[in-house]
Amino acid sequence: MASQRDKAAEQLNEHKQAQTNTTTATTSTGAPIGFKTATLTVGPRGPVAMQDFQFMDEMAHFGRERIAERVVHAKGAGAFGYFEVTHDITKYCKAKIFERVGKQTPLGVRFSTVGGENGSADTARDPRGFAIKFYTEEGNWDLVGNNTPIFFIRDPILFPHFIHTQKRNPETHLKDPDMFWDFITLRPETSHQVSFLFSDRGVPDGYRHMNGYGSHTFKLVNAKGEAVYCKFHHKTDQGIKCLLADDANRLASEDPDHSIRDLYNAIATGNYPSWTVYIQVMTFEQAETFRWNPFDLTKVWPQSEFPLIPVGRFVLNRNPKNYFAEVEQIAFSPAHMVPGIEASPDKMLQGRLFSYSDTHRHRLGTNYQQIPVNCPFAARVKNYQRDGPQCITDNQGGAPNYFPNSFSGPTEDARHLETPFHVAGDVRRYNTADDDNFTQVGDFWRKVLKPDERTRLVENIAGHLKDAQEFIQQRAVRNFSQADAEYGRRLQEALTNHKAKKSKKTANL
Repeated sequence: MASQRDKAAEQLNEHKQAQTNTTTATTSTGAPIGFKTATLTVGPRGPVAMQDFQFMDEMAHFGRERIAERVVHAKGAGAFGYFEVTHDITKYCKAKIFERVGKQTPLGVRFSTVGGENGSADTARDPRGFAIKFYTEEGNWDLVGNNTPIFFIRDPILFPHFIHTQKRNPETHLKDPDMFWDFITLRPETSHQVSFLFSDRGVPDGYRHMNGYGSHTFKLVNAKGEAVYCKFHHKTDQGIKCLLADDANRLASEDPDHSIRDLYNAIATGNYPSWTVYIQVMTFEQAETFRWNPFDLTKVWPQSEFPLIPVGRFVLNRNPKNYFAEVEQIAFSPAHMVPGIEASPDKMLQGRLFSYSDTHRHRLGTNYQQIPVNCPFAARVKNYQRDGPQCITDNQGGAPNYFPNSFSGPTEDARHLETPFHVAGDVRRYNTADDDNFTQVGDFWRKVLKPDERTRLVENIAGHLKDAQEFIQQRAVRNFSQADAEYGRRLQEALTNHKAKKSKKTANL
C-alpha cells in the first residue's frame, strides 16, 4: 500500500532507501568509532575520562552548532533552479546573463518572513523576503527584494528603529502594539506599505503563490555605456493566493512551517514553481521630471506610465541538499552586482549596499563568499584578498597579494568601469518625512482594492491597532484619513466597535 505521507515526511525513508552500504561512524577527524552510545569511564559508574575525545569532540561541536540568527529574515525556505531569457533587453543592459534569448543561468532563492524569529509561524502577517542569487559568468548577482514593490521607510537611518518596533519590548520581551503603531503613525510614509501589509496580500498562502520585486530603483547600462533606471518584477506563474486572517491563525497553530513544507513538497513531487520576470524602465530625463522622487522606496512607478517589459522566467527545480549548508548559510547582498547592473541614488538601496555584506561577515566570517552556496562558481575569483578565518580554498597559492605588481597578478579592465554619473547639491541631512505620503495610499484604497478587500483591510488594521493606546489610535486614523476620508472613517468605526465590545465584556464580568 502506498504511503499517504507527503514527501517532506518521507525524507528519512527515502534517504535510507538510497543507501547501498552501511557506513561506519567517525569522529570529526575521520577516525572510526567502535561504540557510539557510551562515554569512556572509570568503572561502570564513572567518572568520565578526560581522554574521551569521541565525547569531547561531539560536545564541543554541539555547543557551537548555532550561528547568529539573522536580525531580520530569520526564518525562511530555499530552493535552486535556473533563469532563462525569453526576451531581448540588450538595448538596456549589457550583463551577460541577458546576452541572448534562451540563455540559462543557475540560481538560488531564499524566501522568508521578516520580523519573526527562526521558530515563528510562516503565516504571520509580515512582508516576505524574496532574494535571488544568480550564478553568472561575470560573478554572482544578488537581487534582494520582497514580495511587495514598496517598503515602510525611505531613509535607511530609520531602519534599525523600525525593526526594533517589529521585535520585542526590551523589558517585557513581548510583542508590543504601542511600539509598532507609535513608530508607524509618527512616520506616515509607512502608510502605503502598512496598507499593503494588512490587506489580503499581507499573508501569502505559501511562497509559491506570491510575486517578488527588486523593490529598489536600479541602473541598467548597455554596451554603448547608455544608462536607464529600472525596477524588477517577478510575477508568480502559480497565481496569487493569500490566506485570510482566520486561516492564517489556524495554520500558525496547526502547521507553523506551512510555507516551507508547501515549497519542499511541490519541488519534491516535480511540481516546479516558476516566475516570469519583467522590468520597468525610466530614462534619466523622465526621472528629472517625474512628479515623485523615482528613488523613493515608499512609492511605485505606475505601470500605466512605465509598462512592464518581459525579460525571462525562472524555475525552482531542486530542494536544498542540507538546510543549514544551503539556506541558513546563503548570503545575499544588494552590493553583489555585475557589469551592466548598477546602483541608483535610492537611499534605502545605498544603505543596504553596506549593511548586508557587513552582516554576513559578522554571521558567517570574513570568507563567507568561499562557502559553496555563496561561491561564484561560474566565474573565477582572482583578487588580492587573503587569509582570514575559515579560508577553505588554496588562498590563491603563490600569486602576488599586493597591487600593482610586476609578477602577473590580476589586472584591471577598463571595459568594466562603472558608468559615470553627475551629482550636485548641498551636503546636509534632508528631512523627507512629508514627501507626499498619502497620494498613492489613496490610489491603493480606491483603485486597487475591491469593496470586500477594503472591508478586510480595515478589520485587519483595527484588530491589531485596538491594543495600542488611544492617542496612537487617533494618530493612525488621522493618517489614513489623509489618504482617503472613507478609509479613516471606517477605521474609526471599527475601533469604536472594538471598544464597545470590550466595554460590554467588562460589564458582564
